[in-house]
Amino acid sequence: MSDELCQSLLDCYNTGHCKELKASDGKTFHLFPIKHEVAYNNSVIAVEAEYSHEGLTQAIVHLLAIYHNYNGLLNDNERDTLTGLLNRKTFDQKIGKIMSALHSNAMRKDDRAGVSYFIAIFDIDHFKRVNDEFGHLIGDEVLLLFSQMMTKSFRDSDPLFRFGGEEFVGVFGCAQDADIDMVLKRFTDKLQVFNFPQVGRVTASIGYTRLTADSAPSQLVDRADLALYYAKNHGRNRTCSYDELKAQGLLQEDIKEGEIELF
Repeated sequence: MSDELCQSLLDCYNTGHCKELKASDGKTFHLFPIKHEVAYNNSVIAVEAEYSHEGLTQAIVHLLAIYHNYNGLLNDNERDTLTGLLNRKTFDQKIGKIMSALHSNAMRKDDRAGVSYFIAIFDIDHFKRVNDEFGHLIGDEVLLLFSQMMTKSFRDSDPLFRFGGEEFVGVFGCAQDADIDMVLKRFTDKLQVFNFPQVGRVTASIGYTRLTADSAPSQLVDRADLALYYAKNHGRNRTCSYDELKAQGLLQEDIKEGEIELF
């Protein structure tokens, strides 16, 4: 692919406008952008003019308009209206696909993928105080900025959800189990130094657990929740692993003593 074509594809992608490219070899291409409401998997269709005509060009434009409207309806149904993250009702579908892949690999004893998956729950510390002191408008701004920081910190391939209120969920694929700590620390390091307008510094507690093929999605959420509550009950502004806490007997002790604090 020539540099000229690459640049034209990039221009079409960035502007969202159709373009016509006359390449140095004499060929002409019609370029059509496919832009999504939420920036995932945007692309460009390139049609060589030799195989195109005015009627086909108009048909492509109309089909893309229909696709754009359809995609907008899907986004409205799957996305949280405030943050643009995936919403709670899409979680089971997304996590189900990952669990099915894990189960298939386990049945085949296939370790070639070499990827471990983790579910992490993020909860903004003392968010009720933000709403009470600054109002819900500022609270919504904190939620939006927090979600944008998540989007910028994690990969597009790691689905992010807003479960409601100040609670967010991420599903992360890691080449090695130890990588999840670095992935989450990269986010919390950015959060530590970010200054939220009017509010100032905001912290978050995180609980996570490893996905296993024999666990239901609801069980995984419950495990991550237990780790999250442990983090909030032991100083907040920390990240806790369900699997590590369970191995150390700390979760069982907390549950017996009724020490878990939710707010």
